[in-house]
Amino acid sequence: MSWFGKKKEATPSTADAISKLQETETMLQKKSDFLEAKITQEMKTAKAAGMKNKRVALNALKRKRRYEEQLNKIDGTLCTIEFQREALENANTNTEVLKNMGFAAKALEGAHKQIGDIDKVHDLMDDIAEQQELANEISSAISSPMGFGMEMDEDELLAELEGMEQEDMDRQLLDIPDSAVPNLPSVPDAVPTAAQEEEDEDMAALAAWAT
Repeated sequence: MSWFGKKKEATPSTADAISKLQETETMLQKKSDFLEAKITQEMKTAKAAGMKNKRVALNALKRKRRYEEQLNKIDGTLCTIEFQREALENANTNTEVLKNMGFAAKALEGAHKQIGDIDKVHDLMDDIAEQQELANEISSAISSPMGFGMEMDEDELLAELEGMEQEDMDRQLLDIPDSAVPNLPSVPDAVPTAAQEEEDEDMAALAAWAT
């Protein structure tokens, strides 16, 4: 006996308690299977004896009743143990969840400490926005066309384009080859009249007389 009173027992872990309950469940399940087999055997004995041997049959039924009472108690105990084991498993799960959540909370707190004051974060975001705006302005300036007077009158350009097209059409008309023109019969300069034909005949007759 201890001089300082009864020694305080260490609190078992949920995993150890679950393991013990599982062992108890296994033991009781074996006992239940044994009793079910005995009940079946006593029923067969009672049926075989029947009214021919009432004493044997009655004793078999009495044993069957005792086995059934034990079986009912074991079934109730198994239900209680199963409920307790499920409660421990849920508690064990909750413990692990809370432990992991606490670990994550500490990690998040450490990350926030590394970030520092929230005002510094806002200042940093303002600096980033300012630099982004400056970068956009630089990009716009670089991509703009160089030189002055780049703006031109669109109507003037269209008039110049129409003039170029007209020149091309005129050049094409002047460059038509002779082979492209169809051959037409030649037209005499003047059509001889009847009086001229008669004069020609007289001149021919005079020339023949002179010779």
